[in-house]
Order: sequence, then C-alpha cells, then structure tokens
Amino acid sequence: MPNHRARTNSSGRTRVVEEETEDPDITKKSRIMVFKSMMSSTKLFVLVLLCMQNTMFTVLRRYSQGVLKEVYSKYEVLLVGELIKFVYSAYKIASELSQGEKAVPKLRYLLRRSSKMAVLACIYGAMNILSFVALRNISAGMFTVFAQLKILTTATCSSVMLNRSYSMTKWRALISLMMGVLLFSEPIWNRDDNSKNPEGGNVMLGTAAVLIEVTLSGFASIYFEKVIKTDPEQLGIWERNYQLAFGSIPIYLMFMMWEDGGVAGYFGGWSVVAGILALLGAAGGMLVALSIKHGDSILKTLATTGAIVLSAALDHYVLGGPLTNIMCIAGVIVVISICNYTFDMSPPETPLQTEPKTDKPDEEIALTKSSVRY
Repeated sequence: MPNHRARTNSSGRTRVVEEETEDPDITKKSRIMVFKSMMSSTKLFVLVLLCMQNTMFTVLRRYSQGVLKEVYSKYEVLLVGELIKFVYSAYKIASELSQGEKAVPKLRYLLRRSSKMAVLACIYGAMNILSFVALRNISAGMFTVFAQLKILTTATCSSVMLNRSYSMTKWRALISLMMGVLLFSEPIWNRDDNSKNPEGGNVMLGTAAVLIEVTLSGFASIYFEKVIKTDPEQLGIWERNYQLAFGSIPIYLMFMMWEDGGVAGYFGGWSVVAGILALLGAAGGMLVALSIKHGDSILKTLATTGAIVLSAALDHYVLGGPLTNIMCIAGVIVVISICNYTFDMSPPETPLQTEPKTDKPDEEIALTKSSVRY
C-alpha cells in the first residue's frame, strides 16, 4: 500500500514522497498459501510412506544379513522386486482401462514406447557397476563421504534440467543436510578398517567412479521427474512403472549371471525375510514414482535421507546397532535441515508444463496437401 511521508530537501522545502510498503495481510496470506501447497495431504502422505518404506527395508536387511546371516544374492531380491512391480503395474493398467479397450494391445503399446524408461534402467545399471568399481579401489569410508554429494547433484541437475531456482535458504538447508548425513555416518567412515584403501586399488579410478555415480544419481532422479511431468504422452504412474520394470529385469538378470548366483547359488538361501524385502523393494519403486509425481526429486531425497536417521534409531533399539553422541547431534542437524527446506516461505516454483506434442509427420502433411489439391 502507498505510504506518504514528508521530506525536507537541501533548500529547506518540504515535499511529500509516496513510498510503497508491503501489506502485512497480503504477505501473511501468501505465506499461508506456500505452506499449504507444501503440506498437501497427498504429497505428505506419499513422502511419509516412502520414508517408512526405506526405514523398514534398511532395518529388515540389517536383520537378515547381520543377525540371521542369510546369504541370498541381493540382485535376486532386486529382480524379484522388479517382477512384482511389473506384474502389479500391468494388473493396475488393465483394471483402469475404459470399456471396450483391451489390455494386451495397451500393454504391447507401452512396451514399444518404453525407450525413455529403458534409458533410466541403463543408468541404474551403470550406477551399480560404478559402485562396484569404486569399492574395489577406495575405502568404504571414502565412498560413504562422496556418496553424500547426491543431495547437491540432484539439486544442481534440477536447476539445469528443469530451470528451477532455489532460494538461498534451501541451498543452505541442503548443504547442512549433506553435512548432517555425513556426520551421522561417522561410525562407517571413521573406523580404522574402513579408512584403508583396498590393496592394489587405484584411488584416482575409484574416486572418479564414485563421482560419476553420484552425478548419474542426480541426473537420473531429475530425468525421471522430467519424463513423468513434461512428456507429451502424459502416461500415468503405473504405465511408467511398468515400462521401467520391463527395462530393469534384463539388467538384473545380467548382474545375476555375472555374480553366478552368489555364495548360495541361483535362488539359494532365500527365506521369508528375503521375500518381504523383495515386496518392500517393489513398493519402494512405486512410491518413488508417486513422490516425484506429487512432489519433486528433492522432496524424495529428503524423505529417503530422513529414513537414514529413523532406521539407525530402530537399528539401535531393536538390533543393538551403534548410536553415538555424534550420531544424535547429526540426527538433530538432519531433522532441522529438512524442516528448513520444507518450511521455507519463499514463493513456490511454477509447476512444470507438459511439452507440446510434435507436429504431424511429413508423410501425413504431404497426404493432406494432396487431398486438398484434388
């Protein structure tokens, strides 16, 4: 609202100056709108579910491999999870078809149009290979330190690929979040046996591998979000999960054969716990897609980061895992950083717009012109 003030210049004359001041009521309303958009029921529900899924998966895997000493192949668990996701997504697609539309032609069409999700599956496969290369050449502690850069690479890729601009409050929150997670994982990188590089390893090669991996992780998250929100086809979550699972299955089969079934052989050492882990893995893939659909990749990262703190606390009280004073302080830093990012009152970003569909093919245009001519 304009505010009139009297000012005296150097000659002694008084003049009225109109100044623009911010209306506190409008500012308060805009902040309330920002808060409501961030805390929408669907978005919050999906993010909480994703956090709980990550927590349950981490604690159960720790119980399975750390307490029960089960020796099944992790790639078999991931493969079964993708098969569950593939079948369930196909069922959901078939159940949501309109009357008279057949499921088989629809599913075939989706498989023919799955090239974008196949690219994402290949990126995930490359990240697995890079992790293996990195851990063969650098220590687990050094790998853990570099892995926290995923938070910043995701935000950077979001700025570049989606033209998003983040306030300084959010950048500070992400940096403090990264430092908090790094401190929280102190028992891993500060142990003597984890600080030594593997014998005969190439530190430069291992460092390059882990840096490429964290860059690909940020790129993959934003690429997935870009496809879900801006692709002209505007396929649903189940269609995208169906396509992604189809592209991931052959990659995990390849890893299984490369590992030769692991210690217990092909599908050896399986138990009820391993089956539950496969179900949780499938649910996690679907929840990631839903969190990106209703939120964005940064909020998804916040949910999975919060799960690190929650799973460590459960691991300590249920399985007797470590929980030092440094971890407690770091956990508080993580929670405060997540709150600082989530409740930042900066104006929200404009939603991503769907890319317009391409024009008609040249053959169709030529056919149209010829029909008009005659």
